[in-house]
Amino acid sequence: MIIEPLVDRFYAWMHTVSPAAAALNLAKVQIPLLESYPRDPEMAALLASIRADRADMLAFADAITRAGALLRRSATGRELTHLYQQLPAALNGLVELAYDGGDQPALRLIEPLLYTSPYYDVSRQSIQLSLDTGEERPSVLGAPRLSRPGVLDLPIPFTHPGIDALFAARLAPTTLGDLCEALELDAARAGELGRLLTGEPALAPDRHIGEGGRIRYFGHACLVIQSAETTIVTDPLISTDGRHGDRYTLADLPDRIDLALITHGHPDHLVLETLLQLRTRIGAVVVPRSSRGSLCDPSIGLMLRALGFAVVEVDDFDEIPIPGGRVVATPFLGEHGDLDVRAKSTYFVRIAGAGLYIGADSSGIDPVVYRHVRSRLDRVDMAFLGMECDGAPLGRLYRGVLTDPATEQTSASRTLSRSSAKQAVAVMTELGADEGYIYAMGDEVWQRHLMAATPAEDPYQAAQIEEFLGWCFGSGITADRLRDKREWRW
Repeated sequence: MIIEPLVDRFYAWMHTVSPAAAALNLAKVQIPLLESYPRDPEMAALLASIRADRADMLAFADAITRAGALLRRSATGRELTHLYQQLPAALNGLVELAYDGGDQPALRLIEPLLYTSPYYDVSRQSIQLSLDTGEERPSVLGAPRLSRPGVLDLPIPFTHPGIDALFAARLAPTTLGDLCEALELDAARAGELGRLLTGEPALAPDRHIGEGGRIRYFGHACLVIQSAETTIVTDPLISTDGRHGDRYTLADLPDRIDLALITHGHPDHLVLETLLQLRTRIGAVVVPRSSRGSLCDPSIGLMLRALGFAVVEVDDFDEIPIPGGRVVATPFLGEHGDLDVRAKSTYFVRIAGAGLYIGADSSGIDPVVYRHVRSRLDRVDMAFLGMECDGAPLGRLYRGVLTDPATEQTSASRTLSRSSAKQAVAVMTELGADEGYIYAMGDEVWQRHLMAATPAEDPYQAAQIEEFLGWCFGSGITADRLRDKREWRW
């Protein structure tokens, strides 16, 4: 079963849930997209309802945009106190005006207040349930998810206890009647839910281990790292389609996940549709701390707490002890179009005697950083790296939250790119890792709806990966490009 969390019928990710980013995306991305379908009556009806029911959000987005223009026009290095009187009323009590050390003005949101304001309206949240047919899904950054045959629409917030009851049934079977009661479904809709369920158990018998350590690659940047005492999942993105045998699925997950490590807030790494299915099984979600109040850097921790998760926020080199080891947050460079995004982290995991570096989309633009990382850590046995070195332009993900829109030329020059072959080699050299593995980067078809850029089949990217692998082989380093599923035991 697929669950798609929606806000205003658009797929839910960091910039459509976090209040300020959501307001700007609604005004600058989603409404213009709906306006591009003038002859579609369903799109027109959704557009009309948003304009009517989300007037406060749209006014908030306009206020943020006008405040940004005010700062660019009036903040000349002199004191800013007088500008508070000129701020739009929608921002009163919710922002601070400040300069950075280079006298550049900035608008800082008091972000926790936004989650208790009218700008965070859970009545606009809903979920869609459908069977996973294996067909490629439309992009999460594209058109809204409208009603269609075979899809069960549930107008419930993401914290609704019925969601937990539904997915807890994977581990503890229940009845259709109990699920309908939990989800507040009447008899007429019970049949729709029943068609999405199965009475057959789907739990892999080898989902737990009794000794040693194990890593399973679930696709993209998702690793399930286990010892007998602990399970850690990185950037949970897990397929629901187990018909093919070419990938691990939710059935292969252990019953308990102690820590879910989130590297950053992009929709292919902070995947709400997977996290919501695992909410009752995760002890805590570990997230990088944001810069507090930046439009481009909303707090992952605040958002996930609002969605009912236990959260641990970390800064660089913070440590979390685990039985027989530790998790360490380590620096993450680049990949965000040179924006001052601080809610991003790589991780080092010491478990069952092995040292693992979880590199996600961090770039090797300054290899010396990884020299410092190595000096602070134990031995790195295995490194997992991203090499999507020809990423999407800045505007693909961030145009909604830029109060001063980037030109097309600027956006194209500031891509969301990871390491090239040369940079990946430098990372491996500085870490001194014995093994190096490249994530599939959306090369698996079932993930492409989450990707903001071309999959790794791009000839340039493929050549860069081959160059990196060639260097590893020539240096006596075990290496591979991952895809679908893989397992390591020790």
